[in-house]
Amino acid sequence: MDMADIDPLCPERLVMEHVTSRWGTLALIALLERPYRFSELRREIGSVSEKMLAQTLRTLERDGLVHRDAKPVIPPRVDYSLTALGREAAEQVRDLALWTQRRMAAVERAREAYDATQARPAVAPGVTAGGPPS
Repeated sequence: MDMADIDPLCPERLVMEHVTSRWGTLALIALLERPYRFSELRREIGSVSEKMLAQTLRTLERDGLVHRDAKPVIPPRVDYSLTALGREAAEQVRDLALWTQRRMAAVERAREAYDATQARPAVAPGVTAGGPPS
């Protein structure tokens, strides 16, 4: 698939943004383990606000990736789990996360090499680093 051929507002791009968003990815990977209650999932993910997690789960539910099961009990109990479609998406983003973990050393080396080339000032031929040619 050539990303240049995809309209920025097309449904595929929007779903991809939902699945690969910071909180979407973390929620999907966590839900691969088991269903979670909202507060449990928030603790599992860490550093996500209630508002952002609620918005992320609503979006993933609307896309058919997450199932919200509200039980009519007091106090209210809501469990979140993956649908079959959500499990498929979650496995894909988990594989990307695992690849990232495995290849982080290579990424760090690439960053260091890049930063080293960016830190050196470019010197034109015939010009010393101290000033114009004498």
